[in-house]
Amino acid sequence: MKPGFTLIDVGCGNGFFALPAARLVGEKGKVFGFDANAEAIGMLKKTAMKEGLRNLNLRVGMAEETVLCDACADIVFFGIVLHDFKDASRVLSNAKRMLKSTGRLVDLDWKKEPMNFGPPLRIRFSEEKAVSLIEAADFKINSVRAAGPHHYLIIAH
Repeated sequence: MKPGFTLIDVGCGNGFFALPAARLVGEKGKVFGFDANAEAIGMLKKTAMKEGLRNLNLRVGMAEETVLCDACADIVFFGIVLHDFKDASRVLSNAKRMLKSTGRLVDLDWKKEPMNFGPPLRIRFSEEKAVSLIEAADFKINSVRAAGPHHYLIIAH
């Protein structure tokens, strides 16, 4: 990643993706994470402090209402959360505002298949539904592919 690379982790929870991202972007990069769960953000802040990750900026906020910046992010990332939002269309519209013109939206999510783990099947988005929502937010799809046996990955600009 280039120096100064910026990633926004929407619905970052306890940092499953935000922590490794902060390590990857290095001292000159930035990772912004936000989540509606204040307790998860508090735990993530403690973990980041213990690791000395000063490039991880965190806040409590609902994705439907949070826009951290205008055109500041190289990547806006949804790590197995897009299906969880009350208004995914609004969340995607906010993501579009935060992305640089050269930026990418990355959506990693559960396949809509019966499994004995993960979120209930009824709330999961199929790849087709996720693509439709992303395109409706005025993104162009770069790729859609499997990300292991249980997830799919959509990259858009």
